[in-house]
Amino acid sequence: MKAVYLDHAATTPMRDEVIEAMMPYFKEKFGNASSVYSFGREARKALDEARQATAGIINADFNEIIFTGGGSEANNLAIKGAAWEYRHKGKHLITSSIEHHAVLHPMQQLEKEGFEVTYLPVDDQGLVSVEEFANALRGDTILVSIMHANNEIGVIQPIAQIGAICKERGILFHTDAVQTAGLLDIDVKKLNVDMLTMSAHKLYGPKGVGALYVRKGVRLVPLIQGGGHENRRRAGTENVPGIVGMAKALELAAAEREVVTPRIQKLRDRLLEGILNIPHTRLNGSRTERLPNNINVSIEFIEGESLLLNLDLKGIAASSGSACTSGSLDPSHVLLAIGLSHEVAHGSLRLTLGRDNTDADVDYVLETLPPIVERLREMSPLFSS
Repeated sequence: MKAVYLDHAATTPMRDEVIEAMMPYFKEKFGNASSVYSFGREARKALDEARQATAGIINADFNEIIFTGGGSEANNLAIKGAAWEYRHKGKHLITSSIEHHAVLHPMQQLEKEGFEVTYLPVDDQGLVSVEEFANALRGDTILVSIMHANNEIGVIQPIAQIGAICKERGILFHTDAVQTAGLLDIDVKKLNVDMLTMSAHKLYGPKGVGALYVRKGVRLVPLIQGGGHENRRRAGTENVPGIVGMAKALELAAAEREVVTPRIQKLRDRLLEGILNIPHTRLNGSRTERLPNNINVSIEFIEGESLLLNLDLKGIAASSGSACTSGSLDPSHVLLAIGLSHEVAHGSLRLTLGRDNTDADVDYVLETLPPIVERLREMSPLFSS
């Protein structure tokens, strides 16, 4: 049976070059980067080189990169750390209604601590209105967090415009770029961001490693205390192999982006057109302001979990939304936010392509999906042909 992996928004396979770069730091070069002797200096050199490479790729400075245990930790550090640090200036925060739960849940925790959060709506294309955002700003607004691109529907937000308004008003701006790092060209200065989150395992690097860009001058209350690591902002012995792997993955993605991204987008467009030929199927989110690898469709009169299980039986790995909430029976908060009913939202399918997908993969999905949909609809009491 053919195996087709189409859930790269959930995670990606590590590249051979990344594994090769990491291997020496598990055994031969195993030192603690905080130690002063040669083993430690060797690890410190690797850590410094990875930090410099990561910073250079996003047009940041060396000391503006904090390595973390993943994207969720980086989001929590940015949001809670900034809110706690600047609470004397105000307690109003702004985010969007379609953020990843690694942003929404910290915001909800801060609300319990006395902060006030405005959750901006999105339109039926999944886009935040810059005008509505500007109107939501207040004199006591201290932090804004709007994701670069959504993890479910792939919609790219007007980050640079939002950031420019924040800069003009002197308000901190954070963006979750977990889904865009490696796929899009990221320049923190052009995006007008003060903080930006990345995660290694979304770009063919190792799991358990992330990075937070923090503009020079921005102060954060650390989430993890215990040592002076990461410029006293994230205590704990650094995961040198993982950090080396993340930097290598970023370097490879940056070097290959101009060739790889258009090829993925071409495959995505052909796959999308074929899926939309299935009756009662609609694209979720903007067609144009969209990640080049993302397809999110609603297929009416079927249940998403049954669809995923049937695709899996044919060797196709797909998703109905965020992998972090795949165990939930509730419909996607993102799809509800763009106006879908509970019933239609339950029939969603997310396909996210990667660098190893081929035309043959697209052909196989387009051969396999329609008969599955037809069979599931025949079983549905809601469907009438």
